Amino acid sequence: MKVGIPKEIKNNENRVGMTPAGVAELARRGHEVSVQHTAGEGSGFADDDYVKAGARILPTIEAVYRECDMIVKVKEPIEPEYELVRPGQLLFTYFHFACEKELTEAMLKSGAVCLAYETVQLPNGSLPLLQPMSEVAGRMATLNGAYYLQKTKGGKGKLISGVPGVSPAKCCGCLRT
Repeated sequence: MKVGIPKEIKNNENRVGMTPAGVAELARRGHEVSVQHTAGEGSGFADDDYVKAGARILPTIEAVYRECDMIVKVKEPIEPEYELVRPGQLLFTYFHFACEKELTEAMLKSGAVCLAYETVQLPNGSLPLLQPMSEVAGRMATLNGAYYLQKTKGGKGKLISGVPGVSPAKCCGCLRT
Protein backbone atom coordinates (compact mmCIF):
# COMPACT_ATOMS: atom_id res chain seq x y z
CA MET A 1 0.00 0.00 0.00
CA LYS A 2 1.11 3.57 -0.65
CA VAL A 3 0.86 5.44 2.66
CA GLY A 4 1.07 9.22 2.84
CA ILE A 5 1.90 11.50 5.74
CA PRO A 6 0.92 15.11 4.99
CA LYS A 7 1.97 18.08 7.05
CA GLU A 8 -0.81 19.10 9.42
CA ILE A 9 -2.27 22.45 8.40
CA LYS A 10 -4.78 22.96 11.19
CA ASN A 11 -3.92 26.07 13.20
CA ASN A 12 -1.47 25.41 16.07
CA GLU A 13 -1.10 21.70 15.23
CA ASN A 14 2.55 20.68 15.38
CA ARG A 15 2.21 16.92 15.63
CA VAL A 16 2.79 14.57 12.72
CA GLY A 17 0.76 11.50 11.75
CA MET A 18 3.69 9.10 11.95
CA THR A 19 7.17 9.07 13.42
CA PRO A 20 10.21 7.81 11.53
CA ALA A 21 9.98 4.60 13.63
CA GLY A 22 6.44 4.03 12.32
CA VAL A 23 7.63 4.65 8.77
CA ALA A 24 10.44 2.13 9.23
CA GLU A 25 7.94 -0.48 10.41
CA LEU A 26 5.67 0.05 7.42
CA ALA A 27 8.61 0.04 4.99
CA ARG A 28 9.91 -3.18 6.57
CA ARG A 29 6.53 -4.75 5.82
CA GLY A 30 6.69 -3.74 2.16
CA HIS A 31 4.61 -0.56 2.13
CA GLU A 32 5.66 2.57 0.26
CA VAL A 33 5.60 5.60 2.54
CA SER A 34 5.64 9.19 1.35
CA VAL A 35 6.04 12.11 3.74
CA GLN A 36 5.38 15.73 2.86
CA HIS A 37 8.43 17.98 3.04
CA THR A 38 8.81 19.34 6.63
CA ALA A 39 5.79 17.36 7.92
CA GLY A 40 7.70 16.25 11.01
CA GLU A 41 9.47 19.49 11.87
CA GLY A 42 6.95 20.56 14.52
CA SER A 43 7.51 17.25 16.31
CA GLY A 44 11.29 17.36 16.04
CA PHE A 45 11.73 15.06 13.02
CA ALA A 46 13.71 16.17 9.98
CA ASP A 47 13.00 15.01 6.45
CA ASP A 48 16.30 13.11 6.57
CA ASP A 49 15.00 11.07 9.56
CA TYR A 50 12.12 9.89 7.38
CA VAL A 51 14.37 9.15 4.40
CA LYS A 52 16.64 7.04 6.61
CA ALA A 53 13.54 5.16 7.80
CA GLY A 54 12.60 4.31 4.21
CA ALA A 55 10.23 7.10 3.16
CA ARG A 56 10.40 9.34 0.18
CA ILE A 57 9.77 13.04 0.58
CA LEU A 58 7.10 14.72 -1.53
CA PRO A 59 7.13 18.50 -1.98
CA THR A 60 3.46 19.34 -1.39
CA ILE A 61 0.32 18.25 0.41
CA GLU A 62 -1.34 17.89 -3.00
CA ALA A 63 1.29 15.37 -4.09
CA VAL A 64 0.79 13.29 -0.93
CA TYR A 65 -2.98 13.09 -1.38
CA ARG A 66 -2.67 12.47 -5.12
CA GLU A 67 -0.09 9.67 -4.94
CA CYS A 68 -1.12 7.74 -1.83
CA ASP A 69 -3.85 5.18 -1.17
CA MET A 70 -3.90 5.78 2.58
CA ILE A 71 -3.44 9.09 4.38
CA VAL A 72 -2.34 9.06 8.02
CA LYS A 73 -2.91 12.30 9.93
CA VAL A 74 -3.30 13.53 13.48
CA LYS A 75 -6.23 15.92 13.06
CA GLU A 76 -9.28 15.87 10.84
CA PRO A 77 -8.97 17.36 7.38
CA ILE A 78 -9.89 21.02 7.24
CA GLU A 79 -11.64 22.83 4.39
CA PRO A 80 -8.55 23.34 2.17
CA GLU A 81 -7.97 19.56 2.24
CA TYR A 82 -11.52 18.49 1.34
CA GLU A 83 -10.91 18.73 -2.41
CA LEU A 84 -7.69 16.70 -2.10
CA VAL A 85 -9.44 13.60 -0.74
CA ARG A 86 -10.19 11.01 -3.45
CA PRO A 87 -12.89 8.34 -3.78
CA GLY A 88 -11.75 5.08 -2.22
CA GLN A 89 -8.79 6.69 -0.46
CA LEU A 90 -8.40 5.59 3.18
CA LEU A 91 -8.04 8.41 5.70
CA PHE A 92 -6.88 7.40 9.16
CA THR A 93 -7.05 10.22 11.72
CA TYR A 94 -9.08 11.71 14.55
CA PHE A 95 -12.31 12.88 12.90
CA HIS A 96 -14.83 13.79 15.63
CA PHE A 97 -17.67 13.59 13.09
CA ALA A 98 -20.37 13.99 15.74
CA CYS A 99 -19.58 17.67 16.18
CA GLU A 100 -18.43 18.56 12.65
CA LYS A 101 -21.33 18.55 10.20
CA GLU A 102 -19.39 20.29 7.40
CA LEU A 103 -16.52 17.80 7.70
CA THR A 104 -18.93 14.86 7.75
CA GLU A 105 -20.69 16.06 4.62
CA ALA A 106 -17.38 16.75 2.83
CA MET A 107 -16.03 13.28 3.60
CA LEU A 108 -19.30 11.62 2.49
CA LYS A 109 -19.12 13.60 -0.75
CA SER A 110 -15.45 12.62 -1.26
CA GLY A 111 -16.22 8.89 -1.37
CA ALA A 112 -13.21 8.20 0.85
CA VAL A 113 -13.06 5.52 3.52
CA CYS A 114 -12.72 7.37 6.81
CA LEU A 115 -11.37 5.48 9.81
CA ALA A 116 -11.53 7.56 12.99
CA TYR A 117 -8.90 6.83 15.64
CA GLU A 118 -11.43 7.63 18.36
CA THR A 119 -13.69 4.77 17.22
CA VAL A 120 -11.11 1.97 17.18
CA GLN A 121 -12.21 -0.37 19.96
CA LEU A 122 -10.78 -3.60 21.37
CA PRO A 123 -13.04 -6.54 22.30
CA ASN A 124 -12.89 -5.46 25.95
CA GLY A 125 -14.37 -2.06 25.03
CA SER A 126 -11.18 -0.07 25.54
CA LEU A 127 -10.16 2.63 23.08
CA PRO A 128 -6.42 2.03 22.47
CA LEU A 129 -5.88 5.03 20.19
CA LEU A 130 -7.95 7.54 22.16
CA GLN A 131 -6.65 6.57 25.60
CA PRO A 132 -3.03 7.78 25.13
CA MET A 133 -4.22 11.12 23.75
CA SER A 134 -6.55 11.48 26.73
CA GLU A 135 -3.60 10.87 29.05
CA VAL A 136 -1.57 13.55 27.27
CA ALA A 137 -4.49 15.99 27.42
CA GLY A 138 -4.92 15.33 31.14
CA ARG A 139 -1.27 15.98 31.87
CA MET A 140 -1.25 19.08 29.69
CA ALA A 141 -4.32 20.39 31.53
CA THR A 142 -2.38 20.25 34.79
CA LEU A 143 0.61 22.03 33.28
CA ASN A 144 -1.59 24.70 31.73
CA GLY A 145 -3.45 25.12 35.00
CA ALA A 146 -0.15 25.66 36.82
CA TYR A 147 0.89 28.20 34.20
CA TYR A 148 -2.31 30.23 34.53
CA LEU A 149 -2.21 30.18 38.32
CA GLN A 150 0.90 32.37 38.11
CA LYS A 151 0.31 35.96 39.22
CA THR A 152 2.05 37.25 36.07
CA LYS A 153 -0.50 35.34 33.95
CA GLY A 154 -3.54 36.72 35.76
CA GLY A 155 -3.77 33.95 38.33
CA LYS A 156 -3.79 34.02 42.12
CA GLY A 157 -0.06 33.37 42.43
CA LYS A 158 -0.56 29.84 43.71
CA LEU A 159 1.85 26.94 43.22
CA ILE A 160 0.11 23.63 42.56
CA SER A 161 2.84 21.76 44.43
CA GLY A 162 3.17 24.28 47.26
CA VAL A 163 6.45 24.88 49.07
CA PRO A 164 7.51 24.25 52.66
CA GLY A 165 5.26 26.38 54.86
CA VAL A 166 2.80 27.17 52.04
CA SER A 167 -0.05 24.84 51.19
CA PRO A 168 -0.45 23.69 47.59
CA ALA A 169 -3.26 25.07 45.47
CA LYS A 170 -6.46 23.05 45.58
CA CYS A 171 -7.69 22.13 42.12
CA CYS A 172 -11.21 20.73 41.79
CA GLY A 173 -11.59 20.68 38.03
CA CYS A 174 -12.01 24.44 37.83
CA LEU A 175 -8.67 25.66 39.28
CA ARG A 176 -10.28 27.29 42.30
CA THR A 177 -7.92 27.88 45.20
